[in-house]
Amino acid sequence: MSDLNVAMAETAQKIEQFLEHHLTAQQLSRPLPAPNRLVEAVRHGALNGGKRLRPVLVALTAKLFEAPQGNFIQAGAAIECVHCYSLVHDDLPDMDNDELRRGKPTVHIAFDPATAILAGDALLTHAFELLADANCHPDPALRNQLVIELVQGAGVGGMAGGQMRDIEGERQGYDPKTISLIHAMKTGALIRASVRIGALMGGANKNELDILTQFGEAAGRIYQLADDILDATQSSEQLGKTAGKDEAQGKSTLIASHGLDHAKSALRSELQSALSLLDPFGKRATPLAQLVTHFAERTS
Repeated sequence: MSDLNVAMAETAQKIEQFLEHHLTAQQLSRPLPAPNRLVEAVRHGALNGGKRLRPVLVALTAKLFEAPQGNFIQAGAAIECVHCYSLVHDDLPDMDNDELRRGKPTVHIAFDPATAILAGDALLTHAFELLADANCHPDPALRNQLVIELVQGAGVGGMAGGQMRDIEGERQGYDPKTISLIHAMKTGALIRASVRIGALMGGANKNELDILTQFGEAAGRIYQLADDILDATQSSEQLGKTAGKDEAQGKSTLIASHGLDHAKSALRSELQSALSLLDPFGKRATPLAQLVTHFAERTS
């Protein structure tokens, strides 16, 4: 197993353990008792998840620096809660109306749409508690900045706004410029926030933060391009979610407008650009370079 695979597996396991402990009736019953059904729905949407790539980005970015501070697992878990909330809501009947996620029934299928909405609301809300908590980082001013980063990644100028633009596109049609903006907001903004949060916990200076922000944006584009290619080439069984959605919904992806070969070429170009951004960090950036390469080459 490669060093990257070990790091990914270790981080995924730690995130799973953290969420397993945090997302319980006992932990969530503040100030009053949490309803068991809602706790079960929250756990269904967040546990037994995927590779936890966003928390891995946080940890590997922070470890670029000599003396990073704070609890990277707690910060990564906050981002993962936001990511999981977005999946729960994306799968709803009024959104993508999906019945399969990570190889199991989506939350609104396993429970019901109203419970799924509340489960997503709860995951989003508790994410900010995790970042604001003193165990996340010793500096309250920096914790405040971490919260702002996650708000910008998940809010109207980020992921939520990207979902709105996607809905508008379904009604009005897509063009290449619009689909790129949707991808930057809906997928890329949270990946960008993950990198920036890791950099801030690492103690990055302004120039380093600017470079890593560009890297995070490139990583988001790479992840989305790879996602589009997988959607067009893999089965639902291979992906653990519904395949062929882009074509079925008539989305103007790069594949739809220019073909699969062109999309693969664009992916390779984006990867080279992302890797070149890491040059100033030397060998310390090898794990991040391996991770973004994994983004490009993943099969699920």
